Amino acid sequence: MKKSASELSLELARLAELCQENSTIDSSLYPKYDVKRGLRDKEGKGVLTGLTKISTVLQNKEVDGKLVPADGRLYYRGVNVNDLINGARRDSRYGFEETIFLLLFGKLPNEEELSSFSDILATQRRLPKNFVRDVVMKVPTADIMSSLVRCIMTLSSYDKRAMDTSVENVTRQCIDLISVTPLLAVYSYHAFRHYRLDKPLYIAPPKENLSIAENILYMLRPSGKYTHLEAQLLDAALTLHAEHGGGNNSTFTMHVVTSSGTDTYSAMAAALCSLKGPKHGGANIKVVQMFDDLKRSVADWTDDEQIEEYLTNLLRKKAFDRAGLIYGMGHAVYTISDPRCRLLKQYVRELSEELGYQKEFALYEKVEEMAPKIMARERKLLKPVSANVDFYSGFAYRMLGLPMELFTPLFATARVAGWSAHRLEELISGGKIIRPAYMSVIDEVDYCPLSDRT
Repeated sequence: MKKSASELSLELARLAELCQENSTIDSSLYPKYDVKRGLRDKEGKGVLTGLTKISTVLQNKEVDGKLVPADGRLYYRGVNVNDLINGARRDSRYGFEETIFLLLFGKLPNEEELSSFSDILATQRRLPKNFVRDVVMKVPTADIMSSLVRCIMTLSSYDKRAMDTSVENVTRQCIDLISVTPLLAVYSYHAFRHYRLDKPLYIAPPKENLSIAENILYMLRPSGKYTHLEAQLLDAALTLHAEHGGGNNSTFTMHVVTSSGTDTYSAMAAALCSLKGPKHGGANIKVVQMFDDLKRSVADWTDDEQIEEYLTNLLRKKAFDRAGLIYGMGHAVYTISDPRCRLLKQYVRELSEELGYQKEFALYEKVEEMAPKIMARERKLLKPVSANVDFYSGFAYRMLGLPMELFTPLFATARVAGWSAHRLEELISGGKIIRPAYMSVIDEVDYCPLSDRT
């Protein structure tokens, strides 16, 4: 018999309680069996599950034969990311395309290689005929990450060699996805804006002579206009978000799913679903929302006492979302500093001066300075804490006029490059399906006939 809405609601609530009751594991069993929860040891260090040549994340230096905390360092294929960012800026050019080449192919391109590769990206920067109308526009949603997943899975239907996992074919597929993901993100946002917010629809085709960062701003803004500094900041953000080791949740997902032998589109969709989680890719949104609440709660943005009181209330679960967190502070690896945060901050400072956001930047800088001390006091922390890349990236996107719905999709747009490199590395050097062990902690139960069950 069909249930009424109220009956169905009550039944679902009962089933949820049953699920909770029978899926709860005694937390004391984890240390008993030496389970590395989250694949991290009791000191917070990641369990070694693989090897990679794609990037290196360092947070220590050796002093007198001992490792001590130091300023964080990030290397792409052995090249310091500081040099990538500063080298592109010194030449007054955009560096994301160069970074993609480096991540995929393991070397810095010369001028001819970079020009040729940029041309390939521009050539592949197109979607199948009527794809925007038939796929992107069909189910508009504010959840642009879900739109990306749907679009990328649908693209597999247009690929005659979708299931071919040869290195040559996967390289082609990855380059294609790197090229079209910015279009899918921006067009999905425009579809949401038009159909859900009743705003004018604006779909601009990308320009072949523009960089990826420039095209994002060009396609997103109805005017199509942007300044060189704005495009440089977005280009730097894309470069800094492109890759961060094999152990982060979405990249590890890429390795796990790739190891099963599945196709590129499925593996990329799985990585996107992982990044979508608020514990991974959505942190910069939380930072912006936290600062919005701070600005409403603190009358004088220059008053250290008022700011300290607010930050203390955050940690005591008395402010903002009452989660007890200062968003954008702390990282699973970095302690003294996150190099991505330091590099992005340079651009954020300059753009804040160009656009008149100096007061907001000063507030961010003040919180960056005060938060670690307050966290150390309130949480009795034994190791240093610093701002991570999410701390300034949301502020940077807001100054660029980027909608919050695109914050995580832009992260994904950049990270597709790193995921692609890791997919190829897993195909070439992995070989075995990734299958870690789980221990069962439930007793055997005798089967009971249906008629005898209570």
